[in-house]
Amino acid sequence: MYKSKEDRDIVISKGGGDGDGDGDVASSSGKTKILHPPIESHWHLPPQDKHRPSSSMSNLGLKTMIKFRDSFKKLGGSSSSISSNKSLKTVLGGVRDPKDEKVVECFRELLFLEGQLPPQHNDYHTLLRFLRMRDFDFTKAKDAFLSYLQWREDYMVDAIPKEFKFEEYEAVKKCYPHGYHGVDRYGRPVYIERIGMVDLNKLLQVTTLQRFARYHVSEQEKTLNLRYPACSLAAKRHVASTTSILDVNGVGLANFSKPARYLFMEIQKIDSNYYPETLNRLFIVNAGSGFKMLWKAVKAFLDTRTLAKIQVLGYNYQSNLLDVVDQSNLPTFLGGGCTCSDYGGCLLSDKGPWNNPDITEMLQAISAENNGVNNYEENGNLDSDEGLLRNIKIKALEAEFREANKKIQALEAALEEAKIVLKELGQQVEELRSIPWEG
Repeated sequence: MYKSKEDRDIVISKGGGDGDGDGDVASSSGKTKILHPPIESHWHLPPQDKHRPSSSMSNLGLKTMIKFRDSFKKLGGSSSSISSNKSLKTVLGGVRDPKDEKVVECFRELLFLEGQLPPQHNDYHTLLRFLRMRDFDFTKAKDAFLSYLQWREDYMVDAIPKEFKFEEYEAVKKCYPHGYHGVDRYGRPVYIERIGMVDLNKLLQVTTLQRFARYHVSEQEKTLNLRYPACSLAAKRHVASTTSILDVNGVGLANFSKPARYLFMEIQKIDSNYYPETLNRLFIVNAGSGFKMLWKAVKAFLDTRTLAKIQVLGYNYQSNLLDVVDQSNLPTFLGGGCTCSDYGGCLLSDKGPWNNPDITEMLQAISAENNGVNNYEENGNLDSDEGLLRNIKIKALEAEFREANKKIQALEAALEEAKIVLKELGQQVEELRSIPWEG
């Protein structure tokens, strides 16, 4: 843990690519919040080599991935393809921490018994995110998870990919420069915004705040369902969070207008409540005196754990970014070497492994296989409702058996005590009988 030179009252977590140990941070309310390591650190694959990994697309090891894909195609949809394709599934699903897995299973059973676990959201990593979000407090995690399910239903999130068309995409990009661009050295997607170049008046002329928020949700869904899996295959290890960069050059209090506050609050609510534990680190660069005054107001709306992942930097930030992101994945306006001239600029390119046809083809094949084998689960347990219910019934019967056994043992102990009392009473009766009676 260290403090940014630019803002001494901001506590920063190093949050390196391989994860640090857990830490505690005192919130403004005085309560200590647990800072968990990066979510990927619970299921690292063994390192491929001792050199620092390069993030350039030329070093993604796609030849190895293509071999996996070709072997998978030859096996088709038979059950034997499941065991032979475990390498890909291990990368996508991660090697789970046994302690986390046990807690997630207990949480899953709690939700299932209460009829609050829809099959489409019975996902290990989703449940783990909400547990981490609430420091593994089952009651609080359950409330957050149920709120998430209700929001998805009310907001019709599942229909967004098919029904929501953001025709104003290119116009929005011109007045609100933002986008995904490459990966960091660990393999996480990099998200960039140029806040200082946002023209909110023009933005409101080409779209509404509500439609922009809906577009943001569609991007979050794409990140969960496509960007993270694609990055996992490219990096050959589980990827489940994003490294973000905000360029705030020229931003000050005047930028925090009423529409800006609404948009900020709406996006913050969506990200923190419904997509928890997806931020790895956030670098705020080109922070001048005007932004520092604004930051004091903005950070009051952020929770302690999020604040601990933020590093506020001034104008000499390039070395900090290059420690985390390879130069080939940084635009020139951030000190990198990329221009994406073929796409009209880096923030219009959506550059990343998720656009590589070999990777997307593998993901489609794996998705098709998973859909065809509904009752298979990597850890050997049934993933269907029937299998989960059967396991719960077995555990319930085992618990009843243990309880009955305890009662039998208690009765046996009571019986032994009764025998001792009766024996003592018998001895007293015999003693009374042996005393001569004087009439």
